[in-house]
Amino acid sequence: MSQNCIKQLRLSRAWSQEQLAELTSLSVRTIQRIENGEQASLETLSAIAAVFNISVTDISGGGETAGIAQRDDALDKQIESAKERVAAESRFYRSVFIYVVINLFLFTINRVVTPDSFWFVWPLVIWGVFLVMQGAKVFFLQDWLIRWQQARLQKILRK
Repeated sequence: MSQNCIKQLRLSRAWSQEQLAELTSLSVRTIQRIENGEQASLETLSAIAAVFNISVTDISGGGETAGIAQRDDALDKQIESAKERVAAESRFYRSVFIYVVINLFLFTINRVVTPDSFWFVWPLVIWGVFLVMQGAKVFFLQDWLIRWQQARLQKILRK
């Protein structure tokens, strides 16, 4: 592992060791040990790589053994998957917020303009159904879909 790489990245952003430790949720002593050349765990490297927005293999160096490179790639994939999941959840919560705001606006318009009619219920229900489907996909069906795709891919590759 290139400890100079981490130090160079830190210094290029004008961060102190304390700032890097805070951003990575690691101790300052851990950062000091890594920069002094001690071996870091994959979890530590992944935390540092996530802060610098680079892959673990960029930090650990390309000259290491194939086993470490494979683990680094797997860890990079996990990090990327986690980022995608967080983005999907963020989009869902944004959709819920927009749903609430717009439907409150429609309810207000309905009560002011035509108080004897309840037409605001239609967009409320239809949009709500789509929002529930999106939430189910994001929170419940995501893992099931991934497992099904992997199983299907393995089955096809065995043929």
